[in-house]
Amino acid sequence: MRGRDTWVLLATVLGSSLAFIDSTVVTLALPSIQREFHASAGDVAWIIELYTLVLGSLMLLGGALADRLGRKRTFVVGCTLFAAGSVGCAFAWSIPSILAARVLQGMGGMLFAPASLAILGAHFTGDARSRAVGTWSAFTALTSTLGPMLGGVLIDSLGWRSVFWINIPLAALVIAAALRHISESRDDNAPSRLDWLGAGLATSGLAAITYGLILASSAGWRDPAVAGSVIAGIAVLLLFGAHEGRSRAPLVPPDLFNSRTFAAINVATLLLYGATGGLFYETPFAMIQSHGYTALEAALGSLPMAIGLIALSRFAAPALAKRIGVRATLSLGPAIVTCGALLLALLEPQPSYWVAFFPGIAVVGIGMGITVAPLTNAVIGAATPRHVGIASGINTAVARVAALLAIAALTVVLAATYDRSIAHELDAIHAAPAIRAEVAAQRDRLGGAHFGRPQIQRASIDAFNAGYRSVAIACAFLAALAALADALGIDESTLR
Repeated sequence: MRGRDTWVLLATVLGSSLAFIDSTVVTLALPSIQREFHASAGDVAWIIELYTLVLGSLMLLGGALADRLGRKRTFVVGCTLFAAGSVGCAFAWSIPSILAARVLQGMGGMLFAPASLAILGAHFTGDARSRAVGTWSAFTALTSTLGPMLGGVLIDSLGWRSVFWINIPLAALVIAAALRHISESRDDNAPSRLDWLGAGLATSGLAAITYGLILASSAGWRDPAVAGSVIAGIAVLLLFGAHEGRSRAPLVPPDLFNSRTFAAINVATLLLYGATGGLFYETPFAMIQSHGYTALEAALGSLPMAIGLIALSRFAAPALAKRIGVRATLSLGPAIVTCGALLLALLEPQPSYWVAFFPGIAVVGIGMGITVAPLTNAVIGAATPRHVGIASGINTAVARVAALLAIAALTVVLAATYDRSIAHELDAIHAAPAIRAEVAAQRDRLGGAHFGRPQIQRASIDAFNAGYRSVAIACAFLAALAALADALGIDESTLR
């Protein structure tokens, strides 16, 4: 590989990693943030959800901007905004202040994340592109591994704010490499107008649904605000779909989804990334709050997931796709993820890591390692050359939106299971009304609740673990549906 090609890969890998590992690293910091600000589970969920909302819902706009204004320019501006948001997070003095800074981070991420893959698609062609995408997937996984490990060290030694400061030198390196080595590329036939209304409708609809789901975890489904938010969100998303069909410059070109293969890949992406996003949002909470792990130990505990991605993405997964076909590979990977999630559902109240967490995390890593590179390459291959930017933006947006909705919905599942389990535990010990009132007062903190009586603390931890097992089962179901969507929907003859 030529020197310039290496620098292009370095810039795009580090750039995309900044956007995607941020949620993982910040998830490790959430228990510390929750303690410092005395926040509820819903409050800290918004730290991840608001970032993912902006990143996911506006990713389509970011892809369109990259195609129209220039992929290099969009990439550099996005990295700059992300760095500014990181500074804001590091100086945050309250939950609202950190949320405002997370919005700025999300706006930066929605620009440079789709641009990074579009730059690869424009710079490389043929087999070189396939190898580049495999390398991008493998090294993105590597940085995704080292990032949380470094984050764990920083959180344990310097506090949670340090995980935001570390973004600044990384963003500076990415910007310098991009300015020097990446050539500008764009879609010269792209319309000059941008679909701002469509972007607003998509963001509003997803925000309303997310708000309703997060509120449901504390207020319950009978609260009128919950049903109203979810219904309104669905209505706005339907309006978004109708608007896109009539727009002269839609965020989502209708002809892209005329391809059954492109549609199937994105449905499978929604299901699979919903499964893994929800699962690995809750896993650090289970490790840290229920089982006493440090942030670094929780990061190291997730290492088998990344090892599977690194070991398989670069060579094994593309070779497997060539040998058995893209459709078979993209069906096999999610099926393996299903098995991994089911293994995590076997979690016992006081397990060792090697019994409870390692087998499931390792198997999920193998499944994702088989899936990620062929899926990414198939998305690019299912689109026409001039739609590479928007196609990668759509698929990346689908992955982010999947995590957004899954985290909100699975938090409801966890909370409902927690409520049933803690009620059963309190009934079993004939808890006095004062104890029940104490539990109810901290109910919205879930695994972060602290009680003076060891018996009640143990009951709360057991209830959280029961909720985690329910989440793992739900994630296994989503991954199985993803395997089915790939098996039924992909037509390999349409891939270029």
